[in-house]
Amino acid sequence: MASPHLSEQEIIRREKLSELIKLGIDPYPAELYPVNTNAAYIKANYKGEENKADFANVCIAGRIMSIRDMGKASFAVLQDSSGKIQLYIKRDEISPGEDKTLYDKVWKHLTDIGDIIGVKGYVFTTRTGEISIHVHQWALLSKSLRPLPVVKEKEGETFDAVTDPEFRYRQRYADLIVNPQVKETFIKRTRMINAMRDYLNEKGGLEVDTPVLQSIPGGAAARPFITHHNALDVPFYLRIANELYLKRLLVGGFDWVYEFSRNFRNEGMDRTHNPEFTILEFYVAYKDYFWMMETTEQLMERAAIAVNGSTKVLAGEVEIDFKAPYKRVSIYDAIKEYAGVDVHAMDEEQLRDICRELKIHVDKTMGKGKLIDEIFSEKCEHHFIQPVFITDYPVEMSPLTKKHRSKAGLVERFELMINGKEIANAYSELNDPIDQRERFEEQHALMERGDNEAMYVDYDFLRSLEYGMPPASGIGIGIDRLCMLLTNQASIQDVLFFPQMRPEQND
Repeated sequence: MASPHLSEQEIIRREKLSELIKLGIDPYPAELYPVNTNAAYIKANYKGEENKADFANVCIAGRIMSIRDMGKASFAVLQDSSGKIQLYIKRDEISPGEDKTLYDKVWKHLTDIGDIIGVKGYVFTTRTGEISIHVHQWALLSKSLRPLPVVKEKEGETFDAVTDPEFRYRQRYADLIVNPQVKETFIKRTRMINAMRDYLNEKGGLEVDTPVLQSIPGGAAARPFITHHNALDVPFYLRIANELYLKRLLVGGFDWVYEFSRNFRNEGMDRTHNPEFTILEFYVAYKDYFWMMETTEQLMERAAIAVNGSTKVLAGEVEIDFKAPYKRVSIYDAIKEYAGVDVHAMDEEQLRDICRELKIHVDKTMGKGKLIDEIFSEKCEHHFIQPVFITDYPVEMSPLTKKHRSKAGLVERFELMINGKEIANAYSELNDPIDQRERFEEQHALMERGDNEAMYVDYDFLRSLEYGMPPASGIGIGIDRLCMLLTNQASIQDVLFFPQMRPEQND
């Protein structure tokens, strides 16, 4: 009995499935299908009479995207992972004997748009000049039981494509079928990550893995996701950063370590934030944040060229150039220029008053560092479109960062801002265990005031520093945000295959 939740089309397709089985046709065969080419290769390389012998026995598989019935022949469009190609299917060639079941019944009545098939045949050019496959044999490889969202075809171009974000993000698999151009964004994402990985490997970096489940959610100021370890009967946290584990490896004797890590922060969602995200972090012994700025410029250049063949990319209508060198501006100078106030000598209460004057929301849990961060975020960030390093943060904002070598009250830190958003955060790393303990204690005091983003005290990390960590520089680069820039996507959901969404309400 059909489910009451099935649409009419879904019921019809299940009935077709039953008919196929009765005819002895396996709708989901296990045998390997001997694919030997793809649509893109055929269309790029077929030259007609010049090389038709090379395309006399092609075997290709993919999804049916349209069918035009011409009576004793049909045209269809097949889409594989590389693109689309037209098929020409003739009744007497598919069913050469007296029994025309394979064409008249199976092909014409039991086959649907969305079905995955395999075809064998030869390549030719139609009278209208379209490169096509003349099919002499076909096989059903997977019966589609759910109709695809309606996408119309006209002269090879798609219109009325599916654009509803709720559908596209929730059913990415269907989005990729009906909007195949979406694949290019994710291909570019992989190309970007590979280019960055190649750069780090060339420079001597070692790729490592660190724990996702952590007893202390350290390395960043963020609210964690909490879970429970049944065997140990203790709470665990999904990591908010991998920084403290990578630094432990510097203590252990590695000079350059990096990790592309999945991090989790139990915070808000918007077009630039997803609770699960990818970050590249790397830490290098005997370097400082000046060296890291130059290295970051080289890495950004490499990534941009790998994705787009140029250091120049479009972000909306704005052209951004990743070519080094990048401008350097201190955070205090940025606030003075764009907020109109000099905050470098202000205490917490004075900063709180300034925030009220600037109509920036604050609450009693916010310490000096977070107040300065709020002023910068609200009044300055959006002004920095071309790549710029914002440098020399106040010590209260940076509990894991080495104090500035010449500027009292500051630390050696920079953030890379592009198109009004933070893309990377880097330091000369704090390796003084006594200073680090005091910074953690200050964070603990903020936590007791109600700041749910304050850092936990990680006593094991403090113990590792007491063995001695070499002077070092480290950085975290937001892979998703960088991918947004390099692929000209306005929302982080467009560079994630499966962004987080509220669960569907099933009746």
